[in-house]
Amino acid sequence: MPPGTEASFAAAATASKSAAEKPPRAKATAQTAGSTDQGTSGDSGGKSRIWIYLVVALVAAAGIVIWLAFAGDAAKTNAGVQSTLPLDTFVVNLDGAGQRAYLRVGITLGLTRPPARNGKEEMPVAPIRDAILSVLASAQAEKLLTTEGKEELKANLLHALNERVPQLGVQSVYFTEFLVQM
Repeated sequence: MPPGTEASFAAAATASKSAAEKPPRAKATAQTAGSTDQGTSGDSGGKSRIWIYLVVALVAAAGIVIWLAFAGDAAKTNAGVQSTLPLDTFVVNLDGAGQRAYLRVGITLGLTRPPARNGKEEMPVAPIRDAILSVLASAQAEKLLTTEGKEELKANLLHALNERVPQLGVQSVYFTEFLVQM
């Protein structure tokens, strides 16, 4: 390094330190000047802040109310479910007008009581699978591509299971996998 550059670096560092110290003082002066301007302009700044706080509070309150309403609906939907019963994946050919389609679906049942785990009462897997397969095989591929079609399928499954295997106490039907191949 040339002999004069060290001195210029030191001078630049000193100047940057003094420049770094000056803005807070200037800022404090600007704040003081701004406060006198605000005081002379009246109370409109304070009123606008109150309105902003009021709007923010109302939006937050509305958000909390909506969140609690949806949380309450979800709790009501699953209120009777005490246990779940996951089933093996089902693969069935679908009813279609001239086209071949199949459905691969994973189903878990929401039960009103836990299934018996002792040796006396076996889980009626064959009637459960038979009821589900009979409903799935009658489904139409085009309908299953819509949300309404899936909800209708769940309702049909729930009805068939409660009709054929009432001792199971099926409360809900959950799809854990859903694939329609056309």
